[in-house]
Amino acid sequence: MSFDLGLLGAHLREHEVTPEAASELERAGYGTLWLDASPPADLALAEQLLDATTRLTVGTSVVNVWTADAETVAASYHRIEARHPGRFLLGVGVGHREVHTGYASPYATLVSYLDQLARAGVPAARTVVAALGPKMLRLARDRTAGAVPCMVPPEHTRRARSILGVGKLLLPGHFALAEPDTGLARAIARSAPPGTALGITNYAANLQRLGFTEDDLANAGSDRLIDALVAHGDPASVATRLLAHRDAGADHVGVYPLGDDPVATLRTVAEAVYAAEAR
Repeated sequence: MSFDLGLLGAHLREHEVTPEAASELERAGYGTLWLDASPPADLALAEQLLDATTRLTVGTSVVNVWTADAETVAASYHRIEARHPGRFLLGVGVGHREVHTGYASPYATLVSYLDQLARAGVPAARTVVAALGPKMLRLARDRTAGAVPCMVPPEHTRRARSILGVGKLLLPGHFALAEPDTGLARAIARSAPPGTALGITNYAANLQRLGFTEDDLANAGSDRLIDALVAHGDPASVATRLLAHRDAGADHVGVYPLGDDPVATLRTVAEAVYAAEAR
């Protein structure tokens, strides 16, 4: 089974997206809309977004193994697949120890969760993992269609592709803000993810593997780190930085919009990316 995920994906949280916004993003050229922040196991919003669009793929980024019962998720997958065949991609992940009080043995827990999904008939080809480190990337390679990493620079994409190999999906997400004032863009980034997420162990460890230091991670991020995680500047500059993921081996680039109007940011980004592609 293959997906038409498009060059660009839009990452939005439940409170940021409506069926009308999904339709607008489809018209803007997004191939996929990713639901972030641990959507409920019934996946009702994903179904509503698919109902409102005609070609858009909807994915979860990600269903959290600690909060979403695998059997319920599997039943939701089958319901959605029956209604919208070939347009839903199930992303799963282990969340963060800072958030989930029962967090333990994340690798084994994710393996068990994938086993439950498989027993319930969810195809591996319709599942991806929110993988950052080498061990999770190998699990994504061996058990699913690929990986959907977030809060990663293009260097992570290059390394992840070397682990996943050819034929597996690599779908990184990158923050974007069309703000030409560098100081203001960095301030906005530090007051939201990624700045506020640098204390999360999974993200911090991954960034340190990439060569960032404890000093880079301190105080909501050094300029060097913020600039690596956030594509900011004029729209053409944002487009260039996002497309660096494709050059590093990504199949698709997910866009995490920053700023007061995330849908407007996504529209601006899409226009700039497709203008760059046309040149």
